[in-house]
Amino acid sequence: MNINKKDLILYAITSEKYSKKDNSLLLNDVEKAILGGATCVQLREKVLEDNLLLERALKLKKLCKKYGVPLIINDNVNIALKSGADGVHLGEKDMPIKDAIKMLGKDKIIGASATNINDAIKAQKSGASYIGVGSIFYTYSKKDAKNVSVSTLKSICEYADIPVVAIGGINIENVRYLNDSKISGIAVIRSIFDKENIKLATKNLKSEVLKILGIAKDA
Repeated sequence: MNINKKDLILYAITSEKYSKKDNSLLLNDVEKAILGGATCVQLREKVLEDNLLLERALKLKKLCKKYGVPLIINDNVNIALKSGADGVHLGEKDMPIKDAIKMLGKDKIIGASATNINDAIKAQKSGASYIGVGSIFYTYSKKDAKNVSVSTLKSICEYADIPVVAIGGINIENVRYLNDSKISGIAVIRSIFDKENIKLATKNLKSEVLKILGIAKDA
């Protein structure tokens, strides 16, 4: 599926700090992020059992639908299918993109991770809707993540015919280094969900992202 680039401007990925907590806390914080300007939400969970993950995904899908924001499930194609999520994001070790398309259908969003131009080429040819490139900066969220230079990010953006999202350690202080990279947006975890005032943090970060993308705030 071709995703609207505007949906990728500020891509909020949920933190695993919610894993063993009540769903209400996650839903409350995600709503704050959406109200602050998050344009897409990814449910990222590495430890929850599938029955609990599905319950969480269904509740989050209902919330995201209320605000017209796409919900993407990290890694788990089955949960994406059962929850009616808008799509799935796949890493290098996850289900092949073509198999995910067969399961979910061509109308669903399929995101793919890339750390180099070859990964990006493979993802695009396989039918990915967008490419997530990183880690651009050091990230505590994925300590084994490979570092990707800004120059590599720019090269991928030059090649790709599908949207590219920068991910990994991006915050309000360093996002300016992505200026002129031709990304469609950024994906963040800690820069939103680790902040005391999630709505304000999201609003301020989005303002900076819009500047580097050359998009007017009311566009």
